[in-house]
This record gives sequence, C-alpha cells and structure tokens, in this order.
Amino acid sequence: MYKALFVAAALALAGLPAQALADVLVARVNVSSQTMTVSMGGRVIHQWPVSTARRGYVTPRGSWRPKRLHRIWYSQKYDNSPMPYSVFYNGGYAIHGTGAVRQLGRPASHGCVRLQTANAARFYALVKEVGARNTRIVVTN
Repeated sequence: MYKALFVAAALALAGLPAQALADVLVARVNVSSQTMTVSMGGRVIHQWPVSTARRGYVTPRGSWRPKRLHRIWYSQKYDNSPMPYSVFYNGGYAIHGTGAVRQLGRPASHGCVRLQTANAARFYALVKEVGARNTRIVVTN
C-alpha cells in the first residue's frame, strides 16, 4: 500500500497529468509478441510471456480497469477449469495463472490472458496493492 502511495506522490510532485496519477500500474498485453509488460509509475518492472486467444477465439483489444479479482476462480464456461489469481477486466475476460506453461509465448487460450501462475500471483498482488482504480490493462496487437 505504501509503495503505491509513494509512487502516486512522486508522480504528483513531477507535475504529471491526473491520468498518470490514476494509472500507477499498467499491464500492456501485446498479442503479436505474446508478452505482457507491467509498469509501475512509468517504469517497467516485469515482462512475461503470455498465451492469448488461439484460432477461433478472440482476446479483445482495448483499455480497461480491473473489475474484480479472485484468488481462485473456476471457469463456468470451459469445464470448470481453474483460473488462479484472476484479474477480470472485461466481462468474462481475465488475466490469470495457468498450468499449461508449455503453451506460454503462443496463442492457446479461449480469450483470456494466461500467465505462469507465479507471475499471475505477482500481478494479482500488485493490483490489490495499488487498487483497481489505479490500474490499467491495455491489450494491443
């Protein structure tokens, strides 16, 4: 919590616009490179391989704030599949952990953004720390 407040205070002192204050934590998912880059206060702190939608499915492009977080969630649409450390950002689409780590770095999901579970736990903790109001998730090509 204090880390997020410190970053917000530093941004304010730097004279950055209000939008920058609101986006303390930014996760940028690049579908083309199958990576997620996490920045805090404008500084890259993590870059991880992901899996987004495979052929026949879609990972929506756009910009959102997290809507809800679940330490563990089970897909109500896909065979009760476990989705650890879920950060839902657009309806049923979430960033979450996966056991299918061999698939990371290439399209493999039904539309969600899959991460190695330890990385999903880190991202989940960061979102909880700074708050959904201070987090932005951006999905681009």
